[in-house]
Amino acid sequence: MSREEEKKTTVYEFKVPEGQQESIRLDVYITNFVENATRTKVQEAIKDGYVQVNGKKEKPSYKMLPGDEIFIELPKAPPPEAVAEKLDINIVYEDDDIILVNKEAGMVVHPAYANWTGTLVNGLMYHVDELAENEDNDLRPGIVHRLDKDTSGLLVVAKNDEALANLSAKFAEKDVERTYWAIVWGTPKEEGTIEGDIGRSRHDRKLMTVLPEGKGKHAVTHWKVLEYFDYLSLVEVKLETGRTHQIRVHFNHIGHNVFGDKTYGGTSVRYGSNTGSRKVMFHKLITDLDRQALHAKTLGFEHPTTGEKVSFDSELPEDFSHVLNMLREHCKAEY
Repeated sequence: MSREEEKKTTVYEFKVPEGQQESIRLDVYITNFVENATRTKVQEAIKDGYVQVNGKKEKPSYKMLPGDEIFIELPKAPPPEAVAEKLDINIVYEDDDIILVNKEAGMVVHPAYANWTGTLVNGLMYHVDELAENEDNDLRPGIVHRLDKDTSGLLVVAKNDEALANLSAKFAEKDVERTYWAIVWGTPKEEGTIEGDIGRSRHDRKLMTVLPEGKGKHAVTHWKVLEYFDYLSLVEVKLETGRTHQIRVHFNHIGHNVFGDKTYGGTSVRYGSNTGSRKVMFHKLITDLDRQALHAKTLGFEHPTTGEKVSFDSELPEDFSHVLNMLREHCKAEY
């Protein structure tokens, strides 16, 4: 295959572990391992000849065997162009080179599969002429770093190529100060560090997990408890690295799941009594929040043009503050 042909296709290769005992259908197996895949689309791909098992075509119902090798080669659909949209964006600072945004929960940072409109980038393109003048149809113009859809907080966006290159280098070199606030289940020790490689789960490729050393990307998370409650804690988190879902995965790994996290086990009562009014209150707070209790609180870096050290702090969003106020009123720890 030529290099030009490679650019027009997406290739996946899997091998069923020798020790796997459970018999799984081919379409189900692929759906679990390919991000954003649906079973219907996988079945279509299999029938259209884009999937081979041990070098030949099989039906979607084929039962996978230990040692089976799956090869998938899908044609890439051209992405739609990012378009400017008039959206409500909380801009906390702006100059000729950068914009600081306090992103609300529920907003995706840039266009991608299933979220081509309504993203932060779409809104910024309406606000900033330089980002709208996107000759390369870049779906992430100006984006230096990202936050998960349901994580709120501070993001810096570059308004020109020079600022983008400068800030991207600073983030890559970890020459940036970032703190997050999170509410987590349980009462961890006052401060600590979580260190563990992060990569995609073998059981579900849509999820990230902590892997054995050398099997994923190195990740380090530091925390300090700001406030204890019965069965929950408010923590300040600092990152040495910026891996996908890092805070959520690391706290899940040590058994202190982020409160309200639907993906990584934060929506069930993790500690203390599972009966009575306390359980009812926790579940109501989870429902009211409807996301993980995680907020990018502060951001500091050297300005890409002036060289001046700039620091920004953000107010907690209303939903996060509501949970905190309820915990302070009804669940204040006595130690």
